Amino acid sequence: MKAAVFEAYRGPLEIRSVPDPACPPDGVVLRVEACGVCRSDHHGWSGVDPDVALPHVPGHEFAGTVVAVGAACRRFRLGERVTAPFILACGDCPDCRAGEPTICNQQFVVGFSGWGAFAEMLAVPHADFNLVKLPDGLGFAEAAAMGCRLTTAFRGLVDRAALKPGEWLAVHGCGGVGLSAVMIGQALGAQIIAIDINDAALAMAKALGANVTLNPAQTEDVALAVREITGGGAHVSIDGLGITTTITNSLRSLRKLGRHVQIGQPLGKHAAPPLPLLETVYARQIAILGTRGIAASRFSSLLGMIAGGRLDPARMITRRIALSEAGAALKAMDGYTGVGVTVIDRLGA
Repeated sequence: MKAAVFEAYRGPLEIRSVPDPACPPDGVVLRVEACGVCRSDHHGWSGVDPDVALPHVPGHEFAGTVVAVGAACRRFRLGERVTAPFILACGDCPDCRAGEPTICNQQFVVGFSGWGAFAEMLAVPHADFNLVKLPDGLGFAEAAAMGCRLTTAFRGLVDRAALKPGEWLAVHGCGGVGLSAVMIGQALGAQIIAIDINDAALAMAKALGANVTLNPAQTEDVALAVREITGGGAHVSIDGLGITTTITNSLRSLRKLGRHVQIGQPLGKHAAPPLPLLETVYARQIAILGTRGIAASRFSSLLGMIAGGRLDPARMITRRIALSEAGAALKAMDGYTGVGVTVIDRLGA
């Protein structure tokens, strides 16, 4: 099969012929029909994600068609259209049995623990537990656009923060996950403030349902501005970027008893930021919630919102590219000028 491989961190992605993946006994091999290009892929390519070893094939937001089925796999057949969470869990440990596979100790993270979906084929182990059938009306590119961004935002807002209609939601960082949060917040009936330094991203956030937009470059104190607009602070605030500034702004923008959701992955110097705990956690008694990925079992609720017309992942897609363009797409993420979601939908090129 063809795959996009890099031999050095921040090096070129070269399209090579590599061995086809073996089918796990309890898993499947799928032909990758589409794969999102995510900032997490940029982290791995840049060498700041400790799980990535060289040489490496990135890609974790995939959708495809089953082309091989292991003897112990019972629920899936050749030709079925599928996707899966990027965290592939064992399905049998206490965490998985308790319905929390995203914290499975035996988890395999596609495109990080091993080679990913910037390739023509991908193996998925424990398929009966991890794999998700796609409805006929949802295209492969749209399913890839859901990727880790829409699914992680859904879990963060619905399962972790329990965002309610009428509550104020502050979204710090309007990349793919932030825009996903805006769209989900709008579907849930929240009032939304979108915050980003990129005016084009703010315009897209407005189109997806944000009530108010703020550009930190034009605002003296983002957190105080959010508090003023919302009459005391947001009920729920997410950091969609994972850097110290947005983490701190998110915490400080909350009202008393508010809920901060950490979605952006803090890496490098941002992994242990100084936090205003006295002002926020102690005095305002806010809650700090982590979220990462989603369980396969929760896709039904998300897909139900899409089928009902409350969410449309196609609105997130701003670029469709060939596999040969993946390296340039990652390099472009060095800046924060991109808008929306890029999807690789031509894997043979």
